[in-house]
Parts: sequence; C-alpha cells; structure tokens
Amino acid sequence: MGPVHTVYGPALLCAGAGCSQQFGAQPQWIWFLSSSYVGAHSTTLMPTVSKGDGMRGLAVFISDIRNCKSKEAEIKRINKELANIRSKFKGDKALDGYSKKKYVCKLLFIFLLGHDIDFGHMEAVNLLSSNKYTEKQIGYLFISVLVNSNSDLIRLINNGIKNDLASRNPTFMNLALHCIANVGSREMAEAFAFEIPSILVAGDTMDSVKQSAALCLLRLNRTSPDLVPMGEWTARVVHLLNDQHLGVVTAATSLITTLAQKSPDDFKTSISLAVARLSRIVTSASIDLQDYTYYFVAAPWLSVKLLRLLQCYPPPEDAALRSRLTECLETILNKAQEPPKSKKVQHSNAKNAVLFEAISLIIHHDSEPTLLVRACNQLGQFLQHRETNLRYLALESMCTLASSEFSHEAVKTHIDTVINALKTERDVSVRQRAVDLLYAMCDRSNAKQIVAEMLSYLETADYSIREEIVLKVAILAEKYAVDYTWYVDTILNLIRVAGDYVSEEVWYRVIQIVINRDDVQGYAAKTVFEALQAPACHENLVKVGGYILGEFGNLIAGDSRSSPLVQFSLLHSKFHLCSVPTRALLLSAYIKFINLFPEVKATIQDVLRSDSQLRNADVELQQRAVEYLKLSCIASTDILATVLEEMPPFPERESSILAKLKRKKGPGKLPDIDENRRNVNGSSEHSENTDTTNKVSYVLNLNSSPSTGPSLLVDVFSDSSTSASVDVSEDNFSRFVCKNNGVIYENQLLQIGLKSEYRQNLGRIYVFYGNKTSTQFLSFSSFVTSSDILKTHILHCLIASYPIIEGGAQVQQILNIECVSDFTDAPVLNIQFRYGGTLQNIAVKLPVMLNKFFQPTEMTSQDFFQRWKQLGAPQQEVQKIFKAQHPMDTDVTKAKILGFGVALLDGVDPNPANFVGAGVIHTKSTQVGCLLRLEPNAQAQMYRLTLRTSRESVSQRLCELLGEQF
Repeated sequence: MGPVHTVYGPALLCAGAGCSQQFGAQPQWIWFLSSSYVGAHSTTLMPTVSKGDGMRGLAVFISDIRNCKSKEAEIKRINKELANIRSKFKGDKALDGYSKKKYVCKLLFIFLLGHDIDFGHMEAVNLLSSNKYTEKQIGYLFISVLVNSNSDLIRLINNGIKNDLASRNPTFMNLALHCIANVGSREMAEAFAFEIPSILVAGDTMDSVKQSAALCLLRLNRTSPDLVPMGEWTARVVHLLNDQHLGVVTAATSLITTLAQKSPDDFKTSISLAVARLSRIVTSASIDLQDYTYYFVAAPWLSVKLLRLLQCYPPPEDAALRSRLTECLETILNKAQEPPKSKKVQHSNAKNAVLFEAISLIIHHDSEPTLLVRACNQLGQFLQHRETNLRYLALESMCTLASSEFSHEAVKTHIDTVINALKTERDVSVRQRAVDLLYAMCDRSNAKQIVAEMLSYLETADYSIREEIVLKVAILAEKYAVDYTWYVDTILNLIRVAGDYVSEEVWYRVIQIVINRDDVQGYAAKTVFEALQAPACHENLVKVGGYILGEFGNLIAGDSRSSPLVQFSLLHSKFHLCSVPTRALLLSAYIKFINLFPEVKATIQDVLRSDSQLRNADVELQQRAVEYLKLSCIASTDILATVLEEMPPFPERESSILAKLKRKKGPGKLPDIDENRRNVNGSSEHSENTDTTNKVSYVLNLNSSPSTGPSLLVDVFSDSSTSASVDVSEDNFSRFVCKNNGVIYENQLLQIGLKSEYRQNLGRIYVFYGNKTSTQFLSFSSFVTSSDILKTHILHCLIASYPIIEGGAQVQQILNIECVSDFTDAPVLNIQFRYGGTLQNIAVKLPVMLNKFFQPTEMTSQDFFQRWKQLGAPQQEVQKIFKAQHPMDTDVTKAKILGFGVALLDGVDPNPANFVGAGVIHTKSTQVGCLLRLEPNAQAQMYRLTLRTSRESVSQRLCELLGEQF
C-alpha cells in the first residue's frame, strides 16, 4: 500500500506484548525511543529527534534486566530502580522533561514485565503539556496502558487531549486521537464524541489527521454506539469517499460501513460514491495507483472495504449505477482468470481477497443469474486448488450459492468433486465444509446419493462433527423421502453406524413418522425386528424396536419366525443390558404385548411379578412393574384395549431435529434446503404443502424424565421448558465450598436446606423443603439438570417425590451423586409448584464441587516435600496472590482448610504462620493427589495460595474455589 503517514504512538505496544515472558527478551517497542529508529521512520509529520534523546539510562536498565540470572535477581534490580525513581519524583529538585520521560519509560517497561506500578501517573500526565514530540508521546503511551477510566487524573488527561486537539498541530492531534482510540472507554466517548466528527469533516484538517479521526470515531462507535451522535456531519463524511488521498478513503469506508449497518438510510448516498470509486480502482492500470498497488493488485484493502460497504444495501435501483457495478464485478471475475503476474503468495492473497469479497456481494444481491453462475464456476476451480484455505473458502461460499434459485443447478454439477473432498481432505474443517455443502445442494434428484455418501463417511468421521452429520442425514432422509421404507432403512443404518451420536430427537422423529404413515408401519416392524437379532445392538435401536413392536408387532406376528413369543423373547434378551429409561420403555412395550397378544400374557406377567421388577431399586421401574401387573390382572379385555390402544397421529409442528441443528450451527449459519430456493429479492419461499409433515407428540414421554411444568401438553422433543427462563440462584453457592450443611435458598414462600455427606467418589445430599406459608404447595415437583458437558463427569439420581407440601410442613428428598471424572460446573436444582393458583419456578445451583470428593491424607514433612518436588511441572502448579476479603484469623483459616476437605499438616512448613494441606480427589476413573500451601501476609493483608496436583484442570478448579474463601 501507499505511504500512510503514521505517528508511532501507543499502538506500538503490541510489538512488546511478549517481552515479560522471558528474562532475556529485549522489548522491541522500547527502541523506537532511540534516535536511529525515529529518524529512520520519520515522515514530514514527525519532528526530528536529536541523538541526545537516546536515553542511555533506560538502555542500561534494560541491559541489566536481560543479564539477570534468576527471577529473584530481576525483582531485586527492579525494586532498586523503583526506589530510585520514587526518590527522584519526590525530591526537592524539579525534574526536566527529559528525566521525566526517561523515568516514565522505565516504569512502563517494568509494568510490561508484569509488575504493578502505583506511582508516576502524575508525571506522565505532566508530559502531555510538553512541546517536545518524544516527551508527549511517552506521556500518551503511559496513559494508554496504565491509567484506567476511574482514575482521579482523568479530568487532567482530558484537558491535555483537548489542548492537543485544538492546537492544529497534526503530530499532536494524531497522538491525542490515538490515545482516545486506545483507551476507548465510555468516559472518553462522552468527552470527545461530539468533537471528533467536526475534526473529521473540517476542510483544513490534514489527511493523516482525517485518517486518525475516522478510525478513532469507529473505535468509539464500537465501544459506546449510543454516545456517537448522528448529525449533519454524517452527510459530509460520505463525501470522504471522493477524497484524493486513498488512506483517508480507506479509513472513511471502514467508518461508513459500521455506521450504515446501524442507520442504513442515513448513508444511502454512499452507494453511488462507493461504486464510482470501486470502478476507478478496478479499471485502472497498476501504474495509475502505484503508491497503493500491492504486488500488482491495485488498492486491495480499499476494494474489499468498498465491496463490504455495498453489502449493507440491496442492488442499486438506478439502472446506470447497477450496470456500472455489474461491470466492476465482471472485471474482477475476468481478472481472476488471467495468469498471475507474480508467483509470490502476497499477490495471490490480495487478488483472491478481492475476488471472494466480490463473490460475497454477488451472492448478497442474488439478482444476476450470469454473475451467480460465473461465481459458482470460479469457486469450482478452487475446490481442487493446492491451497487448503482456498478450498475451505470455496466450499463455504458455495454453501450460500446453493440456496439461490439461479445457481443451485450450477452448484450441483460439482457434487463429485465435493464428495471426493469429503473422502480425501486431511483438514477436518475442510471436510466439515464439504458436509455443509452436500447438505445445501441436496434435493430430490440427488438425495439418495448424498445421504449414502454421508453415511459412508460417518463411519470414519471425526468425533467432533459426528453429531452434526447425524442430524443432517436424519433431516435429508426425512425431507426427500419419496419411499418411506428407504427412510426407515436409512435411520436404522444411522443408529447402527453412529448410535452414540443419535440424539433423542432423531429416534423420536422415526417413531412419529412411522405412526403417522400407515403404509410404512408393517415394514418398520419387520425391519426393526430383523435389526434387533444382531448380537450387539445399540440402545437407541432397542428403544425404537421396543416402541414400534409394542405398537405394530401384530402386523408381523403371522410369521412363525416373528411370533408374539419370539418378539417378546427378543426384546427381553436386551432388557438387562439397557439403562433405566430404556427398561422403562420396554416395560411399556410388554404391557402393550399383553393387549396385542393374549397368548403371551402369562409369560409377561411372570416377568413383571419377578423380584427384580417388584423390588427394583429404581422407583420408576418398580412403579411401572407394579401398575402394569395390576392392570393386566384386574382389567377386562375391553378396558385393556381402550387403555392401550394405538397411539394417535401426531400434530404438526416444526421438526425438532431441524430446530436442534439450527441451535447447533447458530443463527444464519444453516443453508436453506427448501425445494423452493430463494427468489431474486433474497427471501425464502417455503412450500405450504410438503410431502413430509413435521410432527411432535406430547405423550411419548419414553425416558421418564420429570415433567417440566403443570401442563400435560408438553412437547417432549423440544429443549424448551417452563424453567428455561428462570434465573439460577447462586447467592449462597460459595458459602458451601468449605461446609456441607446450611440453607442454600430462601424466599418469602420456601426455604431449601441441605445436609451433605461424601465418601470417596460418592455423595449424598439430603434436601429439605420448608413451606413457610400456611397454604398448601400443589403440584410440587423437583428435578436436577446438568449441562451436556457436566453429564459426562457426574451422575445424579433424585429419590422420592411429594406432589403436595402442607402449610408449615417440611419434606425431605435424597440426591445421590457419583463423581466420574473431574469437573468445573455444578448441577441445578429446579423446583416448580403452585401457590395460590400461581405457578412458581425456582432454580438453585447445587454446591456439588470437586473438593467435596477429597479424602484427607496425613503426611510427614519428608514425604510432603518429596511429593511436592515430584509435582514440579509448570502445568501441575497453580498459584494465586490476592487481597484478604475477610479478617485474617488463624482459627477460621484452619477451619476453612479442613472444611475444604484436605488434612491440615502441622510442623511441615518451616514458617509456622503458613498452612499446608494434603488430600486425594476420588473419581470413578482416577485418583488425583493434591498438595496445597497457603501463605498469609498479615502486614500487607494478602495471601499467596499454591496448589500442586497431577492434573492441570484439577489445580485450576481447586485454586478458584479455595481462593474465594479468604
């Protein structure tokens, strides 16, 4: 790009971000202070710097730090320097500007090494009033890094900035604007948001200042959009797109693009100016914009920004303007076909950046069939490019093109290339984009081929994308199923290949469709019966088989190979291998068999009557066995047939599989697969009548999960629940880190108390609900929920239920917990009841933390330090230094450490004021040893907590939990 006149200010900090990570690292940013650096990078806007401004004392200090052999030596040298600087600042002799600058620079360097700086701020503010560039620059640099918006000096700083903005000195104005942008606080926006626009549009403002003003305003708009005024300057800023200085145009385009997204009507006039400027760039020869040509590509950054600005608006209504824009886009596509003018990667990167942004604009407008097809063909060439990034971007852009009615057919011609990419790509992210594109290009003509390829790939797919592929296969199979026997085969094959990733929504959906279509019920029953005969069946297949055979097993009972007794024996052979929800479903299938096949009634009653059912430890299974057995014994044939009749067809709703995929991909990320593609305006036309009806049910409560509300008409296939919008109470959560008993929640109606006990990896929590009113709580229910991640780390089971709690009464529930592996989140206790006719929803975060599974370990001093050295790897240790939040009482500290779960070891630490503890975290999968050391500093009212364990995640979590207690 061309010579952008940059004033080196606070932005240079980024070059030295890593200087504090190692002792020997020479901070690159600091050398811009030397005369050689500034002289080499000066422009006409920068004052020349004399050789005397090299700050030898700073160079010596940095050299000393580099030569330190240990951290202790570095700290000693820094403390010595801090004492010297403090004495200089407090001395009677007034410091000159050079000395202030040097000492402020040293403070800034020390801060970048990771040490706190609590003085020197006033001296930095004083540097702002200097007329020397280097002194003012260091003052702004210090302020940008170390002064926060709540500082008492903010008013003085603002006055200094205002003086520099009013000085009309371009160098000083740039420094001030850089400082405003780097700080970017709300206070800065309040002070300068009205002043900067006037600088930006003023006729006598220099080009470099206009650039800085535009970017500064952009920064303030991003941090505090409500404070940036939209006034008469907005019309004038648009005309900056015509500025002769391309640096000003580039900065202005970034600002206008952001503002146009917020207020498109105010910047509509920018369309014609952007098209005109883009046309001049695209049609110009490289020598015309020689200063702004990057590897033979004319002004690529500005071109990209202009194309993005045009994406904020629909296609131009003016025919001439529209024709000119089309000509620009055609020229960009034509240039992509030309041989490269350079073999360097910078040339291809710049050229492709403009091309992809032009294709994005073509897709956004979706109104020129010729351009859309040309864009598709160009992207098709990139699908086999040797550069991985280009293949990724091509697949991503073609996903969007596939949703256009003009280019959908053109995208389909590349199906073989995309399938090959799915099979041969080494990069998982590219393979994922290939799956997205296959999903987007699917229609009735290629559905079977695409579904078959996805199923084939699923067997070897990366675990991270398997669930998403399963959802897409299920949606495509349902959407484009002409023959529903193919749909049933596809879903059963899906369960066989990737059963662990088939969510409940998928197999629920199979059952809905089978129940709603009479023509497929017999085939479904026959197919699942055959599938269940495999020696090893996934549990989801057992669920589908149990439900379908329980409903439609009679349709295949005429064959001796699938007689009623054979069907029952086949299902029951899987019973003992399944989880509790699946067993509950199978028991429901058994009672259905009694209705369908009276000849197996005695056999099934024997199963229901067995001790393993009537005395089952699980309340749900025991209750079902007792009730089904009693129902089969006392009910007449007619009553039994009425109670256990076939499920009715399900009402129409949006497919919950599609809803889940939308949630997983995020808004706007899911390609449109409707038969009617987007029309020319970019909207979607959805068919009113499709061959596939989207069904859900309120009665298929197969997994015996607790009800989420008082209504029986709940959609069990959606993730929404009555309590979804309830705020989770965490008020008393931290109080239970070091104790097990107490009140976790209380309001004017209800009090919830906990009493906990833990042993190794098992825990039991007694939950007490106290009705504080004189009125009954009706429809009282409680259940525990966990995040998807937490479910894999802890198991929990809530025992006993009380639908009514009398006024003034207290009831108890037991929650059993098993720790499978280390975790950070906590489960949530959800309570619902009716009080005075009003439904009450309460959610409380349960204090189930990792430290609850501690077993204290006694150790001698020798054993402790031997083990301490063994856990010396950097990732095994976590250290936290923090201010005391409570009075530093020795007895209270001891009690908290013991309550945390570790053994308190006396006489181990050489300093008797320190606390040392040891324990072992017990999980089902492993045991993790833990050593801790707490060092109080009563004089400074601070603690240093050090934890060492064999697992990094355990160290981090335990340090977080215990650090909050002091």
